[in-house]
Amino acid sequence: MNWLLVVAGAVIGAPLRYLTDRAVQARHDSVFPWGTYVVNVSGCLVLGLLTGAVSAGAAGPQLRLLLGTGLCGALTTYSTFSYETLRLSEAGSGIYAAVNVVASVAAGLAAAFAGAWFAGVLWA
Repeated sequence: MNWLLVVAGAVIGAPLRYLTDRAVQARHDSVFPWGTYVVNVSGCLVLGLLTGAVSAGAAGPQLRLLLGTGLCGALTTYSTFSYETLRLSEAGSGIYAAVNVVASVAAGLAAAFAGAWFAGVLWA
């Protein structure tokens, strides 16, 4: 039955990723992939919060499957991040490609740590 939790989370995460990506990208007139950046950093924040909640005993394995594996797994997208970075590089926007890599990794890690820290404060 665990797989149903993962599927349920993914059913929410995948359309949320698509809709968020389109909404964010529509507001920016730039070649930089802001939509993918936002969904990936947001997913890292949610996963950090969830990890902190699980560590504090405030969330169990079912919620981890639903939100962590299902929702965040479908919300975030390493393949699109890689593809968009490659496309930037091929289009002669090497600076944007490098910024995308550095900013995505740094902001994603910062969001995950911030989420875990905040969960620790909430459930300490």
